[in-house]
Amino acid sequence: MSDNALSPQHVAPPPIRAGVALTHVELTWIEKKIERWLRFGRRAEEKILDRRRSISSFKPGSIFAFVRWASNDFGTIVSRMDIVRAVEAGAPYQTLPFVQPGGEILLRVDGWPKVERVLQAIDAIEALDIDPADAAPEHWRHLHNRLAVGDEPHAYTRDQHAAWLKRRRVAP
Repeated sequence: MSDNALSPQHVAPPPIRAGVALTHVELTWIEKKIERWLRFGRRAEEKILDRRRSISSFKPGSIFAFVRWASNDFGTIVSRMDIVRAVEAGAPYQTLPFVQPGGEILLRVDGWPKVERVLQAIDAIEALDIDPADAAPEHWRHLHNRLAVGDEPHAYTRDQHAAWLKRRRVAP
């Protein structure tokens, strides 16, 4: 298969299993051309389509980070990152390329400098031994808003995380 044969082909997501509507993310990795990958998130299912493409599926309520990057002969043309929460069937959602049906977008950044800042924030959360998929959704919204206006975001803390876990127990 040559690169010329790689026209954008959308593949039907796997069927709904056991009554749970999953959110499906189409991933592609063509070195130095198209890179759509997940930085974090707990996959409920994964379907390998071929050596370059796969579909990862997430249960409702799961949070994942989706990175999209593309280049041509002149350099980077797209550098984006979205942190998304998968939604229940019938719940309102926002559409997003390569994500079916869509999800609740908690953070959206465009441009490598902002994507790099988000990757650093994710690394900082992991340095606290916290899975970024478990971090409070409000933190991702905070990070989005601060980066959007050029302000310095506050770091995520263990105290914030403990408060989020308690709040989630009280009102899931």
